[in-house]
Amino acid sequence: MVRWLFAAVVLLYAVRPAMARSVDDRVSLGGDITIAAGETGGDVVCVFCSIHIHGDTRGDVVAVLGSVTVDSGHRIGGDVAVIGGDLNLGPESEVGGDVSVIAGSPNLAEDAAIHGSRTVIPGRAWLLLPFAPLLILVGIIWLIVYLVRRARYSYPAYPGPRRY
Repeated sequence: MVRWLFAAVVLLYAVRPAMARSVDDRVSLGGDITIAAGETGGDVVCVFCSIHIHGDTRGDVVAVLGSVTVDSGHRIGGDVAVIGGDLNLGPESEVGGDVSVIAGSPNLAEDAAIHGSRTVIPGRAWLLLPFAPLLILVGIIWLIVYLVRRARYSYPAYPGPRRY
């Protein structure tokens, strides 16, 4: 038992630098993230929520099933990835890295700048793609249950014709 405890402590000590993060980084699950005006953020990750940037960010911005909105004149220093939402860039805003929008649409002002590459896969149907194997498995299970129930059920015999 002491060996396992010692091994766990050594493992936690070894991965401690990997768990360190910047003070400016923001992560949220289900609650919107807002970078206030005059504030500078690091990496921003939001799942099931949206990101509103009224200031600047130095790192990457990721939104899963949420949108990213950048006010006019502000900058995202790194890459932007939006899955299942929209990217809204205001006038004179810029992205320093690459932009990827999957199952959403990029709404860019005319003078918004993206310094990296752009990848856009429109249409919300792409959100179902990860669930396709699960849907096939559910369909096979339903078919097996249907066939087993059908084989077990005894249908009532209908009476023959009446003779008077």
